[in-house]
Amino acid sequence: MRPGRPVARRGILTAAAGLAVAAQAAPDAQAAERAPAPAPAWATSWATAQTAPTAADTLASEGFTDVTHRAVVRLSAGGRPRLRYGHAFGTQPVLIGPVTADGHQVTFGGAAQAWLAAGASLTSDPVRGLRKADGTDLTVDTHLPGPTGPLSFHRNTHATHYVSDPGGGSFRTRTNSVFLLTGVDVAEPSGPTVAVLGDSIAEGVGTPDNANLRWPDQLADRVRGATVANLGISGNRLLLNDARFGPGGQARFDRDVLALPGLRTLLVHLGVNDLQQPPSQTDPARILAGYRQLVLRAHDAGLHVIGGTITPFEGWIRWAPELDVVRQEINHVLRGGRVFDALADFDAALRDPEHPSRLLPGYDNGDGLHPNSAGHAALAAAVDPRILQ
Repeated sequence: MRPGRPVARRGILTAAAGLAVAAQAAPDAQAAERAPAPAPAWATSWATAQTAPTAADTLASEGFTDVTHRAVVRLSAGGRPRLRYGHAFGTQPVLIGPVTADGHQVTFGGAAQAWLAAGASLTSDPVRGLRKADGTDLTVDTHLPGPTGPLSFHRNTHATHYVSDPGGGSFRTRTNSVFLLTGVDVAEPSGPTVAVLGDSIAEGVGTPDNANLRWPDQLADRVRGATVANLGISGNRLLLNDARFGPGGQARFDRDVLALPGLRTLLVHLGVNDLQQPPSQTDPARILAGYRQLVLRAHDAGLHVIGGTITPFEGWIRWAPELDVVRQEINHVLRGGRVFDALADFDAALRDPEHPSRLLPGYDNGDGLHPNSAGHAALAAAVDPRILQ
């Protein structure tokens, strides 16, 4: 054996080992190049909670054939949007589309149309070429070829929307209702993500239509980059369901709250209708137990839960002194800090110091129960931004 041969062989072996390592690494690098980009984080910038139509809700109960529903919605936070539809109370599938958002085509898995199954939800692709600023309106045109049958909807958003004549005619029918559209999500929100599980006060009763002065709107205006999903339903209760006012807060919690993407904070503002609507709930322990169940279920989902004290309502047609005693007992327990993770003291924000069972006159819209726009501003100011996540 000539001198130096073993050295040469070692060099060959070393080179071969290097080639083997390179060959092993190359597929890994190629796989990394082929791997899809991480999906963006989404949060709900506008939302509404659905109920089933009654016979008095003519448009929703009769449904549509070959019309376009135009919804004009105010986004709390901006970004690249996608749309969500729901048919929680449907009995038959509905064909959705074509759809546009501010004139941009909306697709579903790349297609211009998609079926929304009865009882299910439908999420669009991100809308290409569209980015929205905080606190701006988005116009969503949804064509419904139909016949749809009765539609799941939100009765009164305190904003004006439209339904076209059949066959794509003029938008001559005005309505405060939104049909099937349940949410607009935005990608990569920069602020807290909040859902308000509430009743008519959260929904916006007492504020002018199209003014965007509901207290969840005003909260979003105060907290930069916050997404605030307004899940208020007029007449809604914590404990009991109602044919017109929808499932109570406990019954609709999973569908309306837990289904929201990217949610971190839940704010619960329910209870006054449990007191004032027949049959009145006069046992504070029942309402407090309902709150605790919501907190337990929210904690299981990793949510931070804020409660709101029940506001005064003397002057309302069904107020009674004994109901105010129940309200005060509930609020006393809530202020003790053993029910929710944090508290927004809405009662303290709205009550008349000289007559605590009444709203401050400057905050009363005139019916004794619902605050006016200034009262809604006081409610928004009662939520400390530091307790939002």
